[in-house]
Amino acid sequence: MSVPVHCFRRFARFAKMFGFLVAATLSGANTPIAQSFVSGIEDLPLMAGLAETEEGSLVFESPGGRYVEVYAVGTVASAEVGAFYGQSLPQLGWHQTGPKRFRRDDEILAIEYLDGDEGSGVLTVRFALFPAEN
Repeated sequence: MSVPVHCFRRFARFAKMFGFLVAATLSGANTPIAQSFVSGIEDLPLMAGLAETEEGSLVFESPGGRYVEVYAVGTVASAEVGAFYGQSLPQLGWHQTGPKRFRRDDEILAIEYLDGDEGSGVLTVRFALFPAEN
């Protein structure tokens, strides 16, 4: 019985993420550790301090690829979020292609920051995953 290649890729990504979490925990890093993963993007860590919202989320698979849009909110600074994802995503195989934009295989991940109510200190983070235009 043969195992599809995509299963090996997912296992490798999981192993990398597990290694990242263990290394960050053991090193006592000041970077917030992910407590869970973003829905619809099985190996994208959700930074501690952020919580997913159900409003506006979208998961759609097509023959051309998958489209995922997820929102998370928290009382975190955009600089902290940027530092967390800038450090953790390359360890999961993502390559930064621009500010808050990453590519892995044939997919693009865009991260956008939306301020909450003025002065509330609440930040909304939008994660958008879509097929790359080769």
